[in-house]
Amino acid sequence: MTPAMNVLGHPLQVCGTLPRTGFFRDGYCHTGPSDTGSHVVCAQVTSEFLAFTKSQGNDLSTPALEFGFPGLQPGDHWCLCALRWKEALLAGVAPPVFLAATHEAVLHYVSLKDLLNHALDRPESPASS
Repeated sequence: MTPAMNVLGHPLQVCGTLPRTGFFRDGYCHTGPSDTGSHVVCAQVTSEFLAFTKSQGNDLSTPALEFGFPGLQPGDHWCLCALRWKEALLAGVAPPVFLAATHEAVLHYVSLKDLLNHALDRPESPASS
């Protein structure tokens, strides 16, 4: 099986384990045919983003213990749906992302430039000679 790749063309890194994130709850922003929301953006959620997504009908801050979901707090790492991150970007509240843990499939929805502008782990530019 070929390893999943991130937006930088390297093997996908873990996004978060406390709380355990990912569509498959394996800590990675993996995707597959059953992931119709394309949960591929590894983000560090902010209070502004949590308020925005709640206003859009997806409350990520309230615990749903019956599903093992503790609710998110600002600073938590979470695999977001690509289109929700894009909506937040357009609304000016996109949370920062971890490129190494963001699945390359997101590039079907947003540009690498937009991700780089919100990256917490922006790659170093090669030094000029």
